[in-house]
Amino acid sequence: MILYDCHMHSDFSSDCEASMEEQAASAAKKGLKGICFTDHMDLEYPNVKEFNMTFLFDMDEDYARIDKVRKECGIKINKGIEIGLRNEPGVSERVTNGYKELLKRDDIDFVIGATHCLDMIDPYLPGYWQGMTVKEALGKYFTAILENVRNNSYIDTLAHIDYLVRYARIPGGDPDKYEGRGLYKDGENGDIIDEILRFIIDHGIALEINTAGLKYGLGYAHPKDWILRRYRDMGGELITIGSDAHKPEHVAYAFEETCEKLKAFGFREYAVFEKRKPVFFKL
Repeated sequence: MILYDCHMHSDFSSDCEASMEEQAASAAKKGLKGICFTDHMDLEYPNVKEFNMTFLFDMDEDYARIDKVRKECGIKINKGIEIGLRNEPGVSERVTNGYKELLKRDDIDFVIGATHCLDMIDPYLPGYWQGMTVKEALGKYFTAILENVRNNSYIDTLAHIDYLVRYARIPGGDPDKYEGRGLYKDGENGDIIDEILRFIIDHGIALEINTAGLKYGLGYAHPKDWILRRYRDMGGELITIGSDAHKPEHVAYAFEETCEKLKAFGFREYAVFEKRKPVFFKL
């Protein structure tokens, strides 16, 4: 069983309206033993004006709220953060230095590394997809992830490695429709993905199993099954599991079916990070 949800958000994240109290209450109602709040910190987010979102929060205030909710809710709550990694020249160095400064505090349990933006744009916007096939656009994204993990090997887990497929557009198609999702083929960009997987295995970085792909109707969690199998075949064992919930109803989303799939692929345990160290639980 999966009894810990280690990736979720609260209203400290720019794109979430749910309070910590609501998220924790949902987790308790669903029988979880623990959760970790991992609110978004995306330094130098490039599309503040387009979304009116900064993806920044006050860590002191966030963690003080966790202390309060922890006393009230009756389940274990860890303190985490999801940092948005960047590979653009100049930006990458500034952002990495900024995160290293933020992470000097000693009360952090868990650091999720994610690539949300590249080429100075959030690929949620249709402009990213112009002039590229889905394979090319995803290839650029995976290349950025490889550069990001190499430059930020201090992270604890690599988040939703193929998350970008959620927003895939067809060149010349309707920019408001994600018609390119079905063009994401097994094995494409495999050489780059293998490099990513080899790096995180060699450097003790976990691979996140993120069930939000199922919530978005993709038919699979992140990463896609072939990547998960490849990770296991390469000797990868260290995994973390999270719903990426932004609403109470999505806490622990599809955990039961995800657990069965992980066991079928040969995984026997998952990690929950405490004070930046993994603690293992049986699936």
